[in-house]
Amino acid sequence: MSRMSKLSYTQQVCVKAAGKAMQTTGMLRPGARVGVAVSGGVDSFVLLKVLQLRQRIVPFPFEIMALHLNPGFDAHNHAPLADWLAKEGIAGHLEVTDYGPRGHSEENLRNSPCFYCARLRRKRLFALCHQYGLTHLAFGHNNDDLVTNFLMNLVQTGKVAGMSMNEPFFGGSLQVIRPLMLLPKSEIVRAARQWELPVFSNPCPSAGKTKRTDMLEVLDAMCGGSKVKRKNVFNGLARWQWEQNLVAGAEEDEAESVREGRAAPPMPAARGH
Repeated sequence: MSRMSKLSYTQQVCVKAAGKAMQTTGMLRPGARVGVAVSGGVDSFVLLKVLQLRQRIVPFPFEIMALHLNPGFDAHNHAPLADWLAKEGIAGHLEVTDYGPRGHSEENLRNSPCFYCARLRRKRLFALCHQYGLTHLAFGHNNDDLVTNFLMNLVQTGKVAGMSMNEPFFGGSLQVIRPLMLLPKSEIVRAARQWELPVFSNPCPSAGKTKRTDMLEVLDAMCGGSKVKRKNVFNGLARWQWEQNLVAGAEEDEAESVREGRAAPPMPAARGH
């Protein structure tokens, strides 16, 4: 029995959709060393699990390492991640920071706490990638994140821009990748439950008060409560972003696969939530 056949339908959807994103956008290469930014939430935890499984599927070796930056509101709440990594034999760097309290202090007078904290985390993650000689930094951004980011760019900056699935940084010495971009949040949540991942959240006072949350509410209002319209927006933007990041020849390869009846798995439909 193959490893994939042992997975549930939802788990297979996550693994295959990530595989499609990785292969057609050229995310990885032989010998890649991938740092996985793990917050403890469902998205990053499922990403870590999916990459672990894809290590057994991809026809070349690549390494993964979990990178967790505790924002500093509870210095011990990442214990479930530490235990899980030890059980699974996955390398990890777990660090307690003061980024959260600093974002909510007088040190930050110009930006939102979330923006300030995220900027500090991103800078530290880049430094850790350099420290450990990592070639890739993977984030668990999904279809929902793409939609909210697209709307924020459109409304706040007047730009038509999404969230790249595969983007070079520092002259190409580091690739930032987002393998879950073709997946809706609902599928990721179901997969996390089925894998019984020890998901946890940080007790941040700004939780649930972000601009991304506001944008999802705007989208719901635009769609008038229609699940079909909402699904069309999510799937349409996911396909648009995927097409922006296709590597040369990937589109032709997929067309050939369709003709031969061996097409890559289609993007899962976003279910109403």
